[in-house]
This record gives sequence, structure tokens and C-alpha cells, in this order.
Amino acid sequence: MIDYWPLLGIALVVLGFALRFNPLLVVAVAAIATGLLAHMSFVEVLGVLGHGFNQNRTVTLIYIVLPVIGLLERYGLQQQARRVVYGMRAATTGRLLIVYLGFRQIISALGLTTVAGQAQTVRPLVVPMALAAAEKEHGELDEETVEHVKAMSAATDNVGLFFAEDIFIAISSILLIQGSLKAFGIELTPFELSVWAIPTAICAFVIHSARLLWLDRRLRSARR
Repeated sequence: MIDYWPLLGIALVVLGFALRFNPLLVVAVAAIATGLLAHMSFVEVLGVLGHGFNQNRTVTLIYIVLPVIGLLERYGLQQQARRVVYGMRAATTGRLLIVYLGFRQIISALGLTTVAGQAQTVRPLVVPMALAAAEKEHGELDEETVEHVKAMSAATDNVGLFFAEDIFIAISSILLIQGSLKAFGIELTPFELSVWAIPTAICAFVIHSARLLWLDRRLRSARR
């Protein structure tokens, strides 16, 4: 008989995100609950979590990048980015973010997923440039608009990475998908999976670009 109790961890994740609790805390609690409901001891659960962290410890490389970004910002990185945008007549927030979306998808498809990111490019470069484009066209922005532009900048990076990284055949997500399908008797090569990721990436680009153009329209209508 199949034990469905471990699936309660999924419900905990959904509930925690819906209530806007700290994501890291939600995932950790859900993982521990899933392990305990699967009749693992607490020590075994901690061992699995530690092994997973050790296998994916490259995520901690961000702590090496942050001091570099901090020094660049101290010496005027954001101010220079804003000056560049003010010199571009045709630049709008939506158009600028569409260009970044295309760039993010291309480098992700080539396997260069860590070249850009929230800490490396979005906060120090993309957000200041997007805000500068909005201010250049619409004047001073209120707090709600500023936060909305920041959110769309972060979302653009996420969309570009998430829907294009599977085009690169040597990425871990492709191997995970292949292994999951193989467990159900479906044999596919990494190349076949990456090829079918291309239409998804194209659709993501078109849909999110439409959202960004709608952002430009919203900003214009807010200033009338």
C-alpha cells in the first residue's frame, strides 16, 4: 500500500508560500516534515539535507561576488548605468528589460547560468537602468511604481534563466528530467529534451516581452 503522508510536505510548501513566510524556512520545515513522515529519523533527515547542500555548494559562491559588487557600487556603478540610459533616446523600461531578457536566455542556453543573476546584474545594473529609463520618460516615480519596476526586473531575470537553461544539454535539470522519465519507462536522450526546451523558451520570451510592453503602457497611462 502506498504511503501518501510524505506528500504533506508539498502542502506545507504551498501553505507557507501563500502566507508569505520566509521561503528558506518553509522549504526546510517541509523537507524535515517529509523525511519524518517517510519514517526517517531526524539524524537521517539532517544527513540528507547536509549531503544535498554539499553537492550543490556552488550556490554559496554568491558570497564571493557580493564584496565585488559592493566595491563597484561604491565607485559609482549604478550612477554610470543611469547616465548611459539617459543618453539613449529610444530607451524605455520595457524595451530595456526585453533586451536583458534576450541576453539572459542566450547565455543560459549556452550553459552560462551564473554569468548574470539577481546579485550580479539585476540589483547593480538592470534595476538602476530600468528606473532611469522610467524617470527619463515619466519624471519622478512614486514608491509603488519604483517597487513594481524592481519586481519586473527581477522577474525578467528569473524568466530568462528558468525557461532557457534546459536548452543546454549538460545542465542538472535535464539529467533530472531524463532520470525521472526513465523511471516510468520513457527513454529520451538529453539532446532530445533540450530540443523540446526551445519552443518553451521562445514562448516565454514572447509572453514576458508582452508583459514588459504592457508595463511601458501602464507607466505612460499613470502619468496622464
